Amino acid sequence: MLGLMQSQPLLISSLIDFAARHHGDAEIVSRRVEGDIHRYTYRDLSARSKQLANAIEAMGVAHGARVASLAWNGYRHMEMYFGVSGAGRVLHTINPRLHPDQIAWIVGHAEDQVLCFDLTFLPLVQAVHARCPTVRQWVALCDADRLPADSGIPGLISYEDWIGAQSAEYDWPQFDENTASSMCYTSGTTGNPKAALYSHRSTTLHAYAAALPDVMDLSARDSVLPVVPMFHVNAWGVPYSAALTGAKVVYPGPALDGKSLYELIEAESVTYAAGVPTIWQMLLGYMQPKHLRFSTLQRTVIGGSACPPAMITTFQNLGVEVLHAWGMTEMSPLGTLSTLKNKHQDLPEEEKMKIRQKQGRAIYGVDMKIVGDGGKEQPWDGRSYGDLLVRGPWIIDSYFKGEGSPLVYDEQGRGWFPTGDVATIDPDGYMQITDRSKDVIKSGGEWISSIDIENIAMAHPAVAMAACIGMSHPKWDERPIVAVALKPGAQVSREELLKFYEGKTAKWQIPDDVVFVDAIPLGATGKMLKTRLREQLADYQLPGL
Repeated sequence: MLGLMQSQPLLISSLIDFAARHHGDAEIVSRRVEGDIHRYTYRDLSARSKQLANAIEAMGVAHGARVASLAWNGYRHMEMYFGVSGAGRVLHTINPRLHPDQIAWIVGHAEDQVLCFDLTFLPLVQAVHARCPTVRQWVALCDADRLPADSGIPGLISYEDWIGAQSAEYDWPQFDENTASSMCYTSGTTGNPKAALYSHRSTTLHAYAAALPDVMDLSARDSVLPVVPMFHVNAWGVPYSAALTGAKVVYPGPALDGKSLYELIEAESVTYAAGVPTIWQMLLGYMQPKHLRFSTLQRTVIGGSACPPAMITTFQNLGVEVLHAWGMTEMSPLGTLSTLKNKHQDLPEEEKMKIRQKQGRAIYGVDMKIVGDGGKEQPWDGRSYGDLLVRGPWIIDSYFKGEGSPLVYDEQGRGWFPTGDVATIDPDGYMQITDRSKDVIKSGGEWISSIDIENIAMAHPAVAMAACIGMSHPKWDERPIVAVALKPGAQVSREELLKFYEGKTAKWQIPDDVVFVDAIPLGATGKMLKTRLREQLADYQLPGL
């Protein structure tokens, strides 16, 4: 027997309709590429998203066709989130930090028909447009008077001209909630990247889950600053969850330096911010010498890579709660988030910190397990480690264009996505990443977590960033070394840093050497590129060998 409830599809258009109707005067604030601050409301966002949908219809772009963006976080980009997907087309957010050859390949693989870009990326578009034959229309995300007179891009129009003549009246189409809504390509350090193709259903469910109190804890009382890029897994879903809750949104545009972020946080009374550790390093690096504090910021979610414990402590000392999160492009992206349970409230602060440092508990909708050799599930005892597998309604089943299903199947025939991470899970369900499977260091038959080694180095006041990799050893197979980039003007010797490890980890896990580098190589999403670091250190030899 079926229930007798109304059947309404979970569509992204319902999120903007809800925000406009129930939170119509809530602000959306953007620092534009031009440098000024733009303000409007969810009601304005809804109207302009409908103008965009009409412009797409007028071009004759077919349902399911891809409309791409090369853009910073801002109100026009947010209009694309709702206008493109709401109209039944697929929003394809492209990472502008990729190499032009990669971007040209991705545009061709996705068969993008329209590509909208911020003027910051005009040189990039000029470099690739001739290699993107599927693109019918190039659109500069700017006012008409800002359009370059001689861009060299045939038919280039301004976004405001493109949507300006269109009506703000538009009836969002109704369709199957499993229809594709947006897509994002993996950063892919080897080979060509693959695309995760999200649906309206998966995106809406993810928006619901992300807003929960034990996840991002978003509400209409918040002023939210998504520093995580809108081209990086849909800014972790924050724009959708903000519309769902009616939160004020503050977009930083291209100004991601510490000074600009701090001033924006203070000017717009930001209560909640989301970003990767490298961004927060710049923010804290600006604040600490000036002894600055936050007047409104209460919470920050940090993901993309492991958050150093020293950063959690620094934010806590500034009165800001750090929500340590973990996820992947293939997971939309949220999988876990670390918040305390009721039974943890009376623990000593040192014990609470150990919990906060973990990647956290699974969000409702995400199931996870760790498996050892032969696929045998490992116990949740906080000690046993294994390959981390996940499944759920916003986790991919296969990649775009049928480029293979990454899933592995259990005895019940259920598909699990192998994350490539090695992890432990404790009896309370808190998961902790110990390493990427490709980065784990095996020394004398024992595993050494490169993340633990990096976190200890990062706790030293002179260290800006650290990366641990394994080096071949004739007796132990591998031994760890740590590559370190120092803070400007700071000094520490190899011997001092190695001594800093004493008492903080087992003696046999202390790195064999410290290599000082100008900078740790980072990928397009801010993650450390250990493959490139290994290439840079190809001629390195461990001391005494």
